[in-house]
Amino acid sequence: MEFNRNVLKNEEKAIFDLRALYSLYGYTQYKMSKFEAYDLYVRNKDYLVSDNIITFTDTDGKLLALKPDVTLSIIKNGKDVPGSVQKVYYNENVYRVSKKNNAFQEIMQVGLECIGAVDDYCIFETVMLAAQSLQSISEDYILDVSHMDIVSEAIEAAGVGAEEKKALLERIGEKNLHGIDQICSEAGVDGTLLKTLASTYGKLADVLPKLETISISEKMRAAIEQLTRMAAFLDANGCADNVYIDFSVINNQSYYNGIVFCGFIKGIPTGILSGGEYDKLMQKMGRKSHAIGFAVYLDMLERLQAEEKKYDVDAVILYDAGADVQSISAAVKLMTAGGKRVLATGAIPEKLQYKQLLKLQEKGLEILENNA
Repeated sequence: MEFNRNVLKNEEKAIFDLRALYSLYGYTQYKMSKFEAYDLYVRNKDYLVSDNIITFTDTDGKLLALKPDVTLSIIKNGKDVPGSVQKVYYNENVYRVSKKNNAFQEIMQVGLECIGAVDDYCIFETVMLAAQSLQSISEDYILDVSHMDIVSEAIEAAGVGAEEKKALLERIGEKNLHGIDQICSEAGVDGTLLKTLASTYGKLADVLPKLETISISEKMRAAIEQLTRMAAFLDANGCADNVYIDFSVINNQSYYNGIVFCGFIKGIPTGILSGGEYDKLMQKMGRKSHAIGFAVYLDMLERLQAEEKKYDVDAVILYDAGADVQSISAAVKLMTAGGKRVLATGAIPEKLQYKQLLKLQEKGLEILENNA
């Protein structure tokens, strides 16, 4: 029997497609327990999407937590092997406050992590897989990419104090040009470069040549060159057109470095994918390896209103009491063979949404309603 994808919810389709995609590139599935020691999350609260954590006491008195995150567990339970790379993907339930209704929910999250001797190929492949992940959900997607070294170098060059640096980072994340102006004016420094970065947005091919003209340090030049090599890689793999430069994509500087990104699809107002390089998190957790990864937030896909989901079934076949069973079966078989979802019944269930209503007659099926 042929598998019918139409019976799947949007998030179920995404899991199916993403697992196949990641396996294609040599990623193996990572499985973990629902529980972790609570102190793992306490030590890294700033890294979590939400610091609301469900806790409970184990039988031995140890405080455990229902996992709000997968990456921390992968780092904790792995080890550094010089010269090698660990590539894993996961689809795990995490327990956190949902952005949708601000209440605790069990959320299915899919993602991948590349940990170890991470080089340019690993980084570029991860960004490509982030773009392809979005594309597998919707052809109408955008992956916004930034580079933390470019932003941090521009802020460092401003020559302001620690508090001002933090505030400037926030204003760049908000694309708040007036706020940048105000902070720089009060500090007596030039904010032109920072405002240029905050307002920069566009496709890789359009933005990268312009960035080369505003480079102010060796580190910034190296970051721009890396983005240029990444653009060539993405172009060769057919996904450069949907990748944009956006320096407002800023992840926590205490954990992230290098290339960071956020993904969007049409119909959902917030990002459904987030990731980047997180060497600083690795170091904070006692690891010497490099790392990059991302997560897809599948709970956001519930907002997508797929056309076929307006209907519970494609067709309802009504039959009278005492109708020939073989005739009913033949009619159902005829329609399901064409991939339609069919309900054969003596009476229409209350509130059922259907495209077609048909009546089984001696001479065949008679169309009573056609809502398609």
